[in-house]
Amino acid sequence: MFVDTGSKATRSRPRSKPAIGIVALIGPTEEQVRQRAYEIYRARGTAPGNPDWDWQQAELELRARMSLLGKP
Repeated sequence: MFVDTGSKATRSRPRSKPAIGIVALIGPTEEQVRQRAYEIYRARGTAPGNPDWDWQQAELELRARMSLLGKP
């Protein structure tokens, strides 16, 4: 709804938040994190490592990507 104030039309209610904020709140799915953690494991040549670190690294990367792109 627009209200005529004379020279310019303005909105009578505030705009909603952009979709990017919603995606950031949702975050990656468990399956996406699992897949990326496996890719990290494979990238180091399947050498023993720390699965918790791989998981956290995967989640961090996916959240950053989602934040930048605004989608999964």
